[in-house]
Amino acid sequence: MTEVRESRRNRAAGRPRRRVSLVGILGEVLITAGVLVFLFLGWQLWFNDLVVGAQQNNAAVGLAQKWDNSAPTHEHPSDTPQDFGDPVVATAPTNAVQFAVMYVPRFGADYSRSISEGVGTTDVLDKNGIGHYPNTGMPGQIGNFAVAAHRTTHGAPFNKLASLQVGDKIYVQTQDGYYTYDFRGLEYVRPTGVGVLDPVPQSSGTAPTDRVLTMTSCNPMFSAAERIIAYASLESWQPTSAGAPVPIKSTVTAKG
Repeated sequence: MTEVRESRRNRAAGRPRRRVSLVGILGEVLITAGVLVFLFLGWQLWFNDLVVGAQQNNAAVGLAQKWDNSAPTHEHPSDTPQDFGDPVVATAPTNAVQFAVMYVPRFGADYSRSISEGVGTTDVLDKNGIGHYPNTGMPGQIGNFAVAAHRTTHGAPFNKLASLQVGDKIYVQTQDGYYTYDFRGLEYVRPTGVGVLDPVPQSSGTAPTDRVLTMTSCNPMFSAAERIIAYASLESWQPTSAGAPVPIKSTVTAKG
């Protein structure tokens, strides 16, 4: 029995010990780092967008309700077509000030995002959602009301821009009223294609006669190689006192 135990000890002593190599440690570190990066991207591109998007939605609805509740009730119900004359056009505010709310039923039944003056990344697009290009038209104005927003990160207000279909309605609310735009089509341009911001898009020097909405964002997703452009034209408008258009009434009044 003593010989058996001695033999086992000898065999154990003769086995080479496993050594932890530098390559092995480095591999484990890289795997761990990869997992952390993956989790961060999941947070930044999905969960964080949901959280920020919900915050932007609540802020926009709160702003809209403040305007809606402060206006006297119009004698005509909002679901009855009325001719309210030419749209009221406001003056653009100072940079980063919120002055409008956009509703796009195609993007979701409860979709609403505020529009701020300016298109600065840190002070407007990353913070407030949608930005208005300075020196372009205002809602309801003859010419080009042009806005921009992210398709990914920071709430991704224009994430579904490519899903718009001809005839979709895009509603813009200001303190003065509601402006209903009719989606017409998409265009893809290079980042240098600033002609989309002309009073008549892509027609520099032409005097405008229509009221156009231009929505811009980066394309393709997760890239800034080009720009995706969505065009819409003003279909109608109604003052705040007439109440919200029927398709978005429940969205405007959904949150207190």
